[in-house]
Amino acid sequence: MSPWQQRPPNGSAAGGPGPRGNGTGRAERGSAVSVAIPLTMMLTGVAGNALAMLLVSRSYRAKGSRRKRSFLLCIGSLALTDMLGQLLTSPVVISVYLSGRPWAAMDPSGRLCDFFGFSMTVFGLCPLLIASAMAVERALAIRAPHWYASHMSPRATERGLAAIWAAGVAFALLPLAGLGRYALQWPGTWCFISTAGGSAFAAAFAALGLLSLVVTGACNLATIEALVSRCRAKAGAPQPGSRWGRIATETLLQLLGIMCVLSACWAPLLVTMLRMVSEPPAGPCRGWQRWEPRRECNLPLTAVRLASLNQILDPWVYLLLRRILLRKCRQAASAVSHCPNGAECRDSHTDRALTLSRDTRRTAA
Repeated sequence: MSPWQQRPPNGSAAGGPGPRGNGTGRAERGSAVSVAIPLTMMLTGVAGNALAMLLVSRSYRAKGSRRKRSFLLCIGSLALTDMLGQLLTSPVVISVYLSGRPWAAMDPSGRLCDFFGFSMTVFGLCPLLIASAMAVERALAIRAPHWYASHMSPRATERGLAAIWAAGVAFALLPLAGLGRYALQWPGTWCFISTAGGSAFAAAFAALGLLSLVVTGACNLATIEALVSRCRAKAGAPQPGSRWGRIATETLLQLLGIMCVLSACWAPLLVTMLRMVSEPPAGPCRGWQRWEPRRECNLPLTAVRLASLNQILDPWVYLLLRRILLRKCRQAASAVSHCPNGAECRDSHTDRALTLSRDTRRTAA
């Protein structure tokens, strides 16, 4: 999901609506500066997700990762889903953008628009559902560890992930059965679910996405509450576990980051879709002088740009930054609150640096 295109330059003639379009114009002619935006985003996202998949694969094969294999499977599936979404949609957007031709001229049959809309739907809905599954998995692991140990297994996780993929594909195929349709969107460089005429298909997509966000947030909050309660119990024990406290702190920060990123990236698009279904726009987004469309025309484009950022941020929030940023933040906070003088601070920083170096080598091994 990466329609990161700029507005056509002033003075360009507006083109007619594309195949089953909502009234869009001619794509802007490519320029090196503008094309660099979607190209950089695609390369960054593919590289980050590929690195995440490599790290997950190495951790999954490690001897001591049996208890974490379900979670690692979810992370790897999320990274694979995000990467496939970028590889299937970004090249189409870039090629249309560079050609400078209307979408209708490149896709007179409308099949490319259907494929693009299908891809946007599948690779938009599946990551939300996988994120919800990961939140449920973490909540069960923390709040019901005995049930989790006896019932959760990598095979059960694989079946759950397969069901999520099957549900996402089946939902995205509903337009083929006449339930909803995909349409060209402003400014004529991408296709997505049509919201014209109060589309029930668009409302269902938005409702499922918002439900996924609510489930993810509720499960993460439940996990945070359990971790805080256990931290308080550990703190009152005769021998508090410092290692457990460190892991709990990292998990808390990671869960908060996940909720913030998911909400910031997806809520605008889902809410905008519901609003457009309930309040259809006054007219098509085309034919405006000097290419200055109404504000409502730019809202879906801005919202889908935010959603496309989620594919880039996912591997960093879930995996890559866990042992880098989160531990650094904890060390900085600890240094500020527990170092009354410079000598103690220097000794403390030295000991922590040595510990972090050993942990890093152990992780890489």
